Amino acid sequence: MSLLLDTHVLIWWDEGRRLAPQALRAIQEAQEVYVSAASAWEIAIKTALGRLRPERTVIDAVLESGFVELPVTFRHAARVASLPPHHRDPFDRLLAAQAEVEGFILVTRDPAFVPYGIKLLRA
Repeated sequence: MSLLLDTHVLIWWDEGRRLAPQALRAIQEAQEVYVSAASAWEIAIKTALGRLRPERTVIDAVLESGFVELPVTFRHAARVASLPPHHRDPFDRLLAAQAEVEGFILVTRDPAFVPYGIKLLRA
């Protein structure tokens, strides 16, 4: 089983915030846990705007947690173009596309992903 973390899940994991028990267990036991470059971009933008104050860099959080960086590919971008307009957030749309293209389970607490029909695990 391979997981893709939503941006807020990465932040919560890194800050030691409480995750749903099944999500915590799945992250600990997964073959691979991915973090999208889109999440790093989202965190960078929100940090620059003063909306986030991360305790450390995304690179450090990902490496120290043993997670895997997921680049944004042309296939991911092409899938975004054909997603139904359920959600306008460009970062979330890209995460949905990546989860679908790669066959990953997206770990999130955001109900906006439900209409996409991708595999989800509630954080």
